[in-house]
Amino acid sequence: MAYRIRPDRPFSGALRKAAAGELERAIALVTEQPEGLHEAIHQARRKLKRVRALYRLVADDARDFQKRENARLRDIAHTLSLVRDATALIETAAYLEDHALNTDEREALAHARTALTARRDTMAENEVDLPQKAEAAIAACRDAIRALDGLSFNDGRQATAKRIARGWRSNLSRAHEALGACHSVAHEEVFHELRKCAQDYSMHLALLRDLWPSAMAAKFAEAKALVTVLGHEHDLALLVALLDREPDVLNGGAELAHLLGAVIRQQQALRREALEIAERLFADPPKAEARVIEVLWLDASR
Repeated sequence: MAYRIRPDRPFSGALRKAAAGELERAIALVTEQPEGLHEAIHQARRKLKRVRALYRLVADDARDFQKRENARLRDIAHTLSLVRDATALIETAAYLEDHALNTDEREALAHARTALTARRDTMAENEVDLPQKAEAAIAACRDAIRALDGLSFNDGRQATAKRIARGWRSNLSRAHEALGACHSVAHEEVFHELRKCAQDYSMHLALLRDLWPSAMAAKFAEAKALVTVLGHEHDLALLVALLDREPDVLNGGAELAHLLGAVIRQQQALRREALEIAERLFADPPKAEARVIEVLWLDASR
């Protein structure tokens, strides 16, 4: 039940198997909690992202299904996000500590990490209904698996190749639009959109890695690097947003100035790095790359 679609198998069955496998793994994580509930939730949400990316690849031929199931999986992840998002802010403060310029900045960031940890622990104590939310998420994932029974496509070689090419081109077109916006608008929302496109791209590369394993692996590594860089950039934006909403998290004054200085400096560096990677990763026109994918599928599915 690996996350892949093999070209030598009927497409509808391969897609249902890939999606169901990720949903079943999400259920197992939340049920068994091998590293605790919060880590299980974090890993399960990643599985849900994979399924959503898979559905976006075929959205043109299953528009109603994709919209409905995307909303279902998004809502599941949202109900489980509170404490995990608070934990991500702690990790962001630790990341900034590793890039501190001096002792004053490092001490301010260490204090911020301590304060954010206390905030997360309080939230965890107050979220007494998390086990119930986890049970509801498991039930919703089971409903999502059952919904796959009604999903089928024309599994002909030509029809499948064109379907995949359309989905590939659609995501790459979004990525090119986001990349252009990042060059002209220095706002976290456009960089977040580029990150989502890179996430989808990495997952689509993983899904279709059998078409050209060496090329897909190289592209996948670069896409994951872009996702990592933009993930740090996004977390920094979330930290600034938190300080705007909850200024009492820190004492303000010099400590806050040191923290914001570190955020701005690191965010600028991350954006420059991200744009360099994205220019290489999305260098080919969407139409041309989608055509390559179409030809690869036709050849591999003979």
